[in-house]
Amino acid sequence: MRQVRRCSRSGCANSAVATLTYVYAESTAVVGPLATYAEPHSYDLCERHAVRLTVPRGWEVVRYEGQFAAPMPNSDDLLALADAVREAARPERTPPPLPPGPSGPGTGRRGHLRVVPAPQ
Repeated sequence: MRQVRRCSRSGCANSAVATLTYVYAESTAVVGPLATYAEPHSYDLCERHAVRLTVPRGWEVVRYEGQFAAPMPNSDDLLALADAVREAARPERTPPPLPPGPSGPGTGRRGHLRVVPAPQ
C-alpha cells in the first residue's frame, strides 16, 4: 500500500505534491509533479516549498507550470489495503517443532544453526 509521502524539508509535516531533482552537470534544479516512487536522489516537496524554492547563484530552476495536486489513491492502493486487512485477520500459524537431532535430546541441528531449548 502506498503511504502518504511527506515533504523532505526538515520540520515540515505537509504532504508532498512535487518532486525536486538536481541536474548537476547543467546546474539546474527541476521541480515537477510528484514522482510515482520515491527516488534516493530526489526530494519530495509540499506545495509551499515547491513554489518558493531558490537555487544558488548561476543555477536555473525549471518548474512545472500546472497546479500541484495531491496524489489520489487508485484501485491498486485499495486492493493492497484489502489484502493487508485480510492478512492481519488470519490466525497466526506456528511452525512445527523440530525433531530431536543427533546433538542430543531436545536440540535440533540444521546446517550451521542449532536450536537450544529455553531454560525452564
